[in-house]
Amino acid sequence: MTPKLPPICGQHNIKKEWRQTVFSYSEDGISIRIPNVYAWVCPEDGDASFTPETADELIVALREFVNAAKRAKERRSVLTEYIVAVE
Repeated sequence: MTPKLPPICGQHNIKKEWRQTVFSYSEDGISIRIPNVYAWVCPEDGDASFTPETADELIVALREFVNAAKRAKERRSVLTEYIVAVE
């Protein structure tokens, strides 16, 4: 669901665009990238603003991914990169 009015980028004073972007997160040597996430994105620099619902879902997913990656790191797994897709 798209909010009706686009927010304004505070830095560039232009309307953000509703489109897909990549969400990236790093913690303790673990990097997570979640592609194709809809957000309000500044066309100038790509800064994204996520809806509250999307942010909540990202937090849940990140907790799961970080915990799984930390367990793999602790056991010194030879597998260092994972790609997961839900279709």
